[in-house]
Amino acid sequence: MIKDKKIVVVLPAYNAELTVESTYNEIPFDIVDEVILVDDKSKDKTVEKAKELGIKHIFIHDENKGYGANQKTCYNNALKLGADIVIMLHPDYQYTPKLIHSMAYLIANDVYPVVLGSRILGKGALKGGMPKYKYFFNRILTFSQNILMNQKLSEYHTGFRAFSADVLKKINYNINSDDFVFDNQMLAQIFYAGYEIAEITCPTKYFEEASSINFKRSVKYGMGVLTTSLKYFFNKLKLTKSDIFKPIASEE
Repeated sequence: MIKDKKIVVVLPAYNAELTVESTYNEIPFDIVDEVILVDDKSKDKTVEKAKELGIKHIFIHDENKGYGANQKTCYNNALKLGADIVIMLHPDYQYTPKLIHSMAYLIANDVYPVVLGSRILGKGALKGGMPKYKYFFNRILTFSQNILMNQKLSEYHTGFRAFSADVLKKINYNINSDDFVFDNQMLAQIFYAGYEIAEITCPTKYFEEASSINFKRSVKYGMGVLTTSLKYFFNKLKLTKSDIFKPIASEE
């Protein structure tokens, strides 16, 4: 905990058998209270490896539902555990858990409610081996998104994110896509709700076992990202009304 705030790390896993141990071993348990792993019907022994590591909270999808659906299960269960701060970290060891301290303290000290680990700040992406075509499309998409949403993020596509539970409770992430565009829909919802997002420089590693999507799915993802940004733009102008930007009804 930090300042009596419970910190939960969530690992949305798919075929992470070879990397989850390295990821888990770098998690700073001096502040992290719980770890949740959600397995999206992996074809390898991710679940067995997670059990060997002693991860108590393991949730297994009975079918492959998609990256977005995996995160929904992650966040829903983190909130059920009473998390005050939720750190979403890909278990493919592309991002270092050593930054969890920095990200969590920004939220615990009420500096920012959301923090992203950015591969683009500094030279982490290309230095870490990001394919040049992915770097190029990352920059083009981010430039377009910043214009359409009037923001200044260095990237919208990182798999390392920290959230205040208050933010997760006020955006309707469960209505989002079950696919990869979920990440961008979520950031659009956060900005639409009026929250600020911080970024910290994050080194990254690209290697054979690290997760990645192929070119065809990258194109589909890019189209989904632009569609999300356009929906945000037109909703802000009150020209359209997209369901993803509707606030969650108060239970009071």
